[in-house]
Amino acid sequence: MVNLKINGQDVSVPEGYTILDAAREVGINIPTLCYLKDINQIGACRMCLVEVKGARALQAACVYPVAEGIEVFTNSEKARNARRTTLELILSNHERKCLTCIRNRNCELQSLAEELGVDNIRFEGENTKYEIDDESTSLVRDNNKCILCRRCIAACDNQGISIISCVNRGFSTEVAASFGKSMAEVGCIYCGQCIVSCPVGALYEKNDIPKVQRAIDDPEKHVVVQTAPAVRAALGEEFGLPMGTPVTGKMVAALRRLGFDKVFDTDTAADVTIMEEGTEFIQRFTNQGKLPLITSCSPGWVKYCEHYYPEFIDNLSTAKSPMEIFGAIIKSYYAEKSGIDKDNIYSVAIMPCTSKKFEAARPEHSSSGSQDIDASLTTRELARMIKQAGINFAELPDEEFDQPFGIATGAGVIFGTTGGVMEAAIRTVYEILEKKPLENVNIKEVRGLEGIKEATLKIAGKDVKIAVAHGTKNASILLEKVKAGEHYDFIEIMACPGGCINGGGQPIVDSKTRAKVNFKDERAKALYSEDEASTIRKSHENPYVQALYKEYFGEPCSHKAHELLHTHYTKRPKY
Repeated sequence: MVNLKINGQDVSVPEGYTILDAAREVGINIPTLCYLKDINQIGACRMCLVEVKGARALQAACVYPVAEGIEVFTNSEKARNARRTTLELILSNHERKCLTCIRNRNCELQSLAEELGVDNIRFEGENTKYEIDDESTSLVRDNNKCILCRRCIAACDNQGISIISCVNRGFSTEVAASFGKSMAEVGCIYCGQCIVSCPVGALYEKNDIPKVQRAIDDPEKHVVVQTAPAVRAALGEEFGLPMGTPVTGKMVAALRRLGFDKVFDTDTAADVTIMEEGTEFIQRFTNQGKLPLITSCSPGWVKYCEHYYPEFIDNLSTAKSPMEIFGAIIKSYYAEKSGIDKDNIYSVAIMPCTSKKFEAARPEHSSSGSQDIDASLTTRELARMIKQAGINFAELPDEEFDQPFGIATGAGVIFGTTGGVMEAAIRTVYEILEKKPLENVNIKEVRGLEGIKEATLKIAGKDVKIAVAHGTKNASILLEKVKAGEHYDFIEIMACPGGCINGGGQPIVDSKTRAKVNFKDERAKALYSEDEASTIRKSHENPYVQALYKEYFGEPCSHKAHELLHTHYTKRPKY
């Protein structure tokens, strides 16, 4: 332990802490902008400057290590003035259109200006003007609002992708994609980790709310909506509910009040995914097929594989993601059963993911005869729709999904967290191969936030080696092990750290909250609690799924199932 004084208060903290860590340990707030726990710690913004007794200049608290006996002053006149001046300089070249900014009232720069009492900017001069990069299907970059904190760069580096960086120098410095290309032209996987790391409105998802609202307002359209499992674990945060509060019933009620004709649960399609993907694994495992089989539910991971590891494309499961499987079922089976022309069905998905927008637009996903998903909205976009409609979310009653697509198992729910797809698949694969019940369905070996998890399971007398990775940097480490000759049978990969609970479309957690709460863990708990409370926890026991195969598809991986529920992938260039 290291003993020091902060503002005259005796503090004892572990060796290796920074002054910022030590101050937060005892409830002293030091303002930050570029700092983001576990992502960015570079001392670039100079907002966290403090006085250290005996030091020649002010020091950046986020990178200054504690030392025995030092005295720190976080609120001296010198420190306060330096922070205010720094903030004024940042604001002097910032597009201050706060009222119309997507991050209004959820902006760390805005909050700092209020906290530090910055109500006047003394520095006025040239302002840099940038064109907005909105060429991609998924995200928008607006450098007019960028404050050069470099958190997006660190997030992209943390994913092992690194397609954005600072270019030019001095006043001309800007964050840009490789070689001056747009985000649509480089090897961006649209995971959106840059968005959830950005403290301001320089990065945000493509807004698809207007086209969804037009469909709802069109009396000729039958508008169907599905919601992914991770959405219910985080949506409540947008309305002041405690982090990790499952809001499934209120979410369903809100969607009905927004005017959707049917509200369905993507978890039902997740159960179908397990039937297809699990059967595909069994076929490959028992017939010496291409192994390891790698899950394909995460569109960011699939795009990453297509750009950076195309040699593994044949290892990807051909089963579509639950969102796309549901889209195909809605415009085929559901349309036929309901007597509705599929061309009059408008299919909307609420996803925790920005890459889902790209997935929805892929031309391969039109097996129903038209695009399977017409629009994919993020959790944040849904929250904005609810607020714009004047719906008091917290006061809504809990309502149930529409049937028959509201019947889902606990296995479908846990798709939203890292390890969930693998756990759901093993629950079914085990029982099919063993021909007996799995006594303990909680497969703890694949749970938790460790970057790569591995286990060997004994199924039907054979060793099945499985692995789970989340975050594409961890995916790269795991794939390099496979290339080096290490054997695995079944691998789950999700592009986002923590899985869908931390998707690029989820509510943004500010740096102060990130420092105090493990938000990924809290959101995962919401999904595991729904799984535990489910009466059916194995996908193959879902009565609706059983009826769907009996009535329509025949069996998993049948010819008809392959036509509608499976896809193919494309090697993509990278700059």
